[in-house]
Amino acid sequence: MSHPLSNVHPDAQIGKNVTISPFVTIYPDVKIGDNTWIGPNVTIMDGAKIGENCKIFPGAVISAIPQDLKYQGEESTVEIGNHTTVRECVTINRGTKAVGTTRVGDHCLLMAYVHIAHDCIVGNNCILVNNVGLAGEIQLGDFVTLGGATIVHQFVRIGEHAFVGGGSKVRIDVPPFIKADREPLSYMGVNSVGLKRRGFSQECINEIQEIYRTIYLRGMNNTQALEVIEKEFAPGPERDAIISFIRESKRGIIRGYHRVINTTT
Repeated sequence: MSHPLSNVHPDAQIGKNVTISPFVTIYPDVKIGDNTWIGPNVTIMDGAKIGENCKIFPGAVISAIPQDLKYQGEESTVEIGNHTTVRECVTINRGTKAVGTTRVGDHCLLMAYVHIAHDCIVGNNCILVNNVGLAGEIQLGDFVTLGGATIVHQFVRIGEHAFVGGGSKVRIDVPPFIKADREPLSYMGVNSVGLKRRGFSQECINEIQEIYRTIYLRGMNNTQALEVIEKEFAPGPERDAIISFIRESKRGIIRGYHRVINTTT
């Protein structure tokens, strides 16, 4: 189903029922899964591995070489899972020797003008709204949502089910299950709406809220807070995910929001 005005290299591996629109360019070292739709003027370069039932909209560039001065031409890839939508003018760069691949999971939505740099790992069911920019070697957990025009610093990690408000500058790690907003980026509560939509019980959400009250509202540093959490809360997937994320953080986690009151007259 390749349009005669497209340029598909004969060595590219194209699955069944793939639609390739006019003016698409596909390089030789490319693999595309069944039932994927590729809109006009898309460029898919060497190292791209795209799953089944994806949609790639006009102007997207997949698997261009990294915008990284350390890149020395090493072989690397971009891997996109199944059922993922890549909207207009999205750019996803190949990995470098640091990781070797840039990966986007299943059922993701990358809205127009999103940029994903080298060696990023984006989990499943993530939504990146228009003009989001990810620098290199960033990790997003499953079900992360980044509001429009959010920019994320190199090496930052954002935990599963986190929601970051539009226009944010993400300089340090964002723990799982929370909402983050303001400048500087701050903890704004638990992402209870998102968790309810995904089937979390109210009891589970309440426990997550109590855990984050311990971290942000009880006047302790992170080490002290984690010790209290381990004593006061029974082991479970959410509790353990929060503890592991914070302990493994190399950049530190965002702080709680403190309202500044203007006392000048």
